[in-house]
Amino acid sequence: MSSRKFFVGGNWKMNGNKAAIDTIIERLNSNKNESVETVCAPPQCYLEYTRSKLDAAVFVSAQNCYKVEKGAFTGDISPAMLKDLGVTHVILGHSERRHVFGETDELIAEKCAHALENGLTVIACIGEKLEEREAGQTEAVNVRQLTAIKKAISDWSKVVIAYEPVWAIGTGKTASPDQAQEVHQQLRAWMAAEVSKEVADSIRIIYGGSVSGGNCKDLAKKPDIDGFLVGGASLKPEFVEIINARN
Repeated sequence: MSSRKFFVGGNWKMNGNKAAIDTIIERLNSNKNESVETVCAPPQCYLEYTRSKLDAAVFVSAQNCYKVEKGAFTGDISPAMLKDLGVTHVILGHSERRHVFGETDELIAEKCAHALENGLTVIACIGEKLEEREAGQTEAVNVRQLTAIKKAISDWSKVVIAYEPVWAIGTGKTASPDQAQEVHQQLRAWMAAEVSKEVADSIRIIYGGSVSGGNCKDLAKKPDIDGFLVGGASLKPEFVEIINARN
């Protein structure tokens, strides 16, 4: 078993209200598992509310942030503002930001660099679309996205890589444990060759894409899968099962 600490993040996306959040927080606060780094990413307007109610052992992440400290960027938020709210993590490069909002590899890299400069832990998302997988381009797409991020990062100690095949997000489809392991192994080998073996051995590479209570244990058994970034299931009671997948 790897010495890398298991990491489970719950991305609530644009869902929830205070009543729903209270129910999720009650579940999380009653689940004590110090062997797992547990993170929740509520909608931006509920970041402070969530932080005020969650046990200190559970971290709060933003779902996005911008690449500068302040300015005329209506509707956006900076890493400095997130830190001021007690937020410690941020998800960047999620496929919905890439493919719905048109964020480029270069912009995502700039965001990663600025968030790290401000002391946040970055959950950097990469992954291929269905047509890219069917064309045999999975590794090339992931390497392209990772290469852009690599150019912006000098210290990888506060980076978690989330491999999220776009075809498996919110579709009910998921990569099989063997498919996910194959890609995670490729990513770790790329990190060893292009960054360093030390970073490759220590960095957490987590899987996202229709993770559920039903498939999490088999995925968690794979040696290069260090946890999960969970979407819809993070709003449900089964999220606790996913956190405890290695127990």
